[in-house]
Amino acid sequence: MNDCIMIREAESEKDAAAVYAGLLRYFERDIFPQPCEEREYFEGEEYREALRRLRSRERDRLRPVWFSRGGEDIGFALPVIYDSEDGKCFIMEFCVLPEHRGKGAGTLCARALLDWAHERGATYAEINCEGERRRRFWQRLGFVPNGCDEWGVPLMLLPPEEELPLSSEPVTGLSDGQLRRLEAGFLSEIGEAPMTDEKWERLKTAVSNGEIRFFAAKRGWRAVGMCSVATTFSTFACERVGVFDDFFVEPAFRKRGAARLLAQAAREFCAGEGLSSLAVTCAPCDVEMYRSLGFDTPLGRTLAMTP
Repeated sequence: MNDCIMIREAESEKDAAAVYAGLLRYFERDIFPQPCEEREYFEGEEYREALRRLRSRERDRLRPVWFSRGGEDIGFALPVIYDSEDGKCFIMEFCVLPEHRGKGAGTLCARALLDWAHERGATYAEINCEGERRRRFWQRLGFVPNGCDEWGVPLMLLPPEEELPLSSEPVTGLSDGQLRRLEAGFLSEIGEAPMTDEKWERLKTAVSNGEIRFFAAKRGWRAVGMCSVATTFSTFACERVGVFDDFFVEPAFRKRGAARLLAQAAREFCAGEGLSSLAVTCAPCDVEMYRSLGFDTPLGRTLAMTP
């Protein structure tokens, strides 16, 4: 119990079906008031089947819940606690029914949900969050903006309280959605659209061909940062050189040494490959940061043209 808010897991098929019915009304009323392709997907059998699979798997199972007050259901949520991801609670959906909104009901339900998740092993929480009103709501609960998911939808994170050491490692393949999520966060931060599936496939091909190497900074299971090194031949040096790019650390995990770990991993890779230098192109506002990471030799100004 949390300030008279009770949480009841929707374990029976009847209760789960009631949550799904409420979810459809929520999508139609609050998320997609006008018919659109996204609404059709969430109302369709493909999405419903995806929820069934999440509910039925043995590990990292979706556990729909009802929020009740005074014996009456006032809202619901779709949390997934990922034991395999260091105890992440991903809140797929969160809704307080319209007739029960106001007077802090949403905050009480959200706090009850976070307490419920913590009791079941969650160490931090994450949610997709579009819209200023929703962002402010979750920010009051301690969540911080934290990049985007792989489709470019903004994410917010309630950071873990426990400090774990960070490590860096090469990323040998791109099958893991973590890298695409970080890439979307990087692109969003520089004002670019997320990668299309076509571009992602081209990137995977470049990695497979050894044209580019990625490195990840990790906190336990979670990749919290990344960088890449592309190799090319310099006619100026008449040697192979590296180009540093895709440099991104999730906002919630900055100022903990991840950037330095990534820069060091890139430097060690270049040394091991016999590359004569590692260069980066950056905005003027980032020059001092890159200098602090060891990029201290100016090479003029980079200009580009589209052929």
